[in-house]
Order: sequence, then C-alpha cells, then structure tokens
Amino acid sequence: MDQALKFLTEGYRADIPKIVNGALYEVKYDEMVVVRDIEFFSLCEHHLLPFFGKVHIAYLPRTRVIGLSKLPRIVDAFARRLQIQERLTQQIAQTIEETVDPLGVGVICEARHFCMMMRGVEKQHSGAMTSAMLGAFRDRKETRDEFLALVNHKSSV
Repeated sequence: MDQALKFLTEGYRADIPKIVNGALYEVKYDEMVVVRDIEFFSLCEHHLLPFFGKVHIAYLPRTRVIGLSKLPRIVDAFARRLQIQERLTQQIAQTIEETVDPLGVGVICEARHFCMMMRGVEKQHSGAMTSAMLGAFRDRKETRDEFLALVNHKSSV
C-alpha cells in the first residue's frame, strides 16, 4: 500500500525544469501544435477515489516549441497528486504558458470519476469536461474553434 500511494502521488515530487530538461527548440513556426488523447489517472482529493481520462493540449508557438514527449510528462506531474479535475486542467495550461511562452495555450480534460460511479449519484457512464484557454485561445474565437475541431477530428493514426 505504501509503494502504491507513493507512486500515485509522485507528482508532488515532480520538478518541471527537470522534466523539460532543456527540450525547448527555437523555431519559425506560427501554426498550432496539438497533442491529443494523453491518457492520465489521478486521485480525487475529496474522496481518495480514482478519476481517469484524456487531456488534449494545443499551443501557438511564439519563438519556440517543446519536445512532444514533455507534454504527457507535464500532465503526469500534476495528475499524480491528490487533485480535482478543474485545477489539473489549469495547472497544465499555466505550466505550458510559463515554460514555452507561446501566444496561447488550450487544454481540454475529459474524465470519468469513481466518486460519481461508486458512491453518491452512482452514474456509471457520466463524464466531466474542463477546459483552460489562455492567451490567443481565450481572446480569439477562431483559434479556439480550430483547437476544438482538431480535438474532435477522427484520426486514422
């Protein structure tokens, strides 16, 4: 049990600069970067029950991009804590904004919560969606709409 809890809460020991490890690259690229369907699991801080789902991340580079594998690692750094979905979504967006300094960041989190499935309302198929839109994603409807279209696009990859 001790090892399991240590693993499930290892995000408290995460060091974002160490996770990024210098994987920031100068570029002349002004189109949206999207990484979607990043799987995660977390523990509800209110009930100590799991919640799990997918995170979709997009950003508009200003002068640099981050290594693609770093985005799931950032998700895990915040998901592997006692957490609520709303804060998780915001923490991911703010960290990308602070680390990459893009023109904007969009994060959407879709999750199923055992605290809703096993207790209380006992709804097995309900889910929650949260979003955090910063910079151009908040200010420009076109940018937000492009992100939503790309997240909803059915991919064959």
